[in-house]
Amino acid sequence: MNSIKSLKPKELKSAMADYLVAEIFLALTIVSIPLSQYSGQFIVQELLNRIARNAFLVFSLILPIMAGMGINFGMVLGAMAGQIGLIFAMDWGIAGMQGLIFAALVGLPISILLGCIAGNILNKARGREMVTSYIIGFFFNGIYQFIVLYLFGSLIPLHNKAIALSRGYGVRNTLNLDPVRQSLDNILMLKIGSLSVPMSSYLVIIGLCFIIIWFRKTKLGQDMRAVGQNQAVSNSAGIPVERTRIISIVISTAFACIGQIIFLQNMGNMQTYNAHDQTGFFAAAAILVGGASASKASIKNCFAGVVLLHLMYIVVPRAGQNLFGNANIGEYFRQFIGYGAIAFALIIHAWRTHRKAEKARESLRQAAAGGNA
Repeated sequence: MNSIKSLKPKELKSAMADYLVAEIFLALTIVSIPLSQYSGQFIVQELLNRIARNAFLVFSLILPIMAGMGINFGMVLGAMAGQIGLIFAMDWGIAGMQGLIFAALVGLPISILLGCIAGNILNKARGREMVTSYIIGFFFNGIYQFIVLYLFGSLIPLHNKAIALSRGYGVRNTLNLDPVRQSLDNILMLKIGSLSVPMSSYLVIIGLCFIIIWFRKTKLGQDMRAVGQNQAVSNSAGIPVERTRIISIVISTAFACIGQIIFLQNMGNMQTYNAHDQTGFFAAAAILVGGASASKASIKNCFAGVVLLHLMYIVVPRAGQNLFGNANIGEYFRQFIGYGAIAFALIIHAWRTHRKAEKARESLRQAAAGGNA
């Protein structure tokens, strides 16, 4: 209580502003839970499943933010690479964990190559990295569509005709992933009463958390943090700024590849041509809802954001159906809030950056006026 009382009004206001998006989401969710009429057991089970399948993707955004590149919407490139790995695994009939490992071994080199290309492009678009990474995703999506729709079965042999389109080339719209379905989740499934917790997936996520904590303490991690704070000073200190920024994008893209494989093995099927479309959007919305910004993100932001965003995604559509008699209203509201979270968080970030620059200029003017006096 004393620590709360000792907070100055400005400090309390700043602390509340830092988590304004999270506070809005929490309020909406609290209102929607009783309206949804879902049981507590159902909500908890759904939330546990969604955290296990989505958290890895959200964590892939931390390093580019730390390096001052904002939210890497280009993580969708890694998701495409993971999907290509899964297509090869299904084509060659590799099942179970071996299939997931094989998909990762195929997807990671592709994601690293795409990350290098994206990182070099983003270095030429300083200050506009987020919108540029979004456009890069659209560009490579066209290449991905061409490969999957035309090259598989024609230039790239397809051994499993069950995954090919009836014309003989191209991959089916929906790819059945039953051979690898929940292969990771089922390695260690913990039963707590009526709840099932995929502990193996959670252990992978916890392992990634420790990797990120360790990485931040390495020289490369310190270089990324320095670059994110001030590129000019970092360059003067001998830090290879462009190389460091590229590495952050490469690691993010590789993590997205693994995260997409984890996500799809949990789902058990893959929408071949659009499963990756919303990957960057959902991950960005989650990390921003958790209190992160385009310049600062942490592990706790990722966990808080995944919990809040997906808790809302569970209860809001049903609440809309019960309240208005139409499930579409809840679905529209969910989409509106998701996009709104990204827009609102980025507006707040831009406003704070502008305000900080104004304060810096004001203090310089005052210092100059004092010196002249």
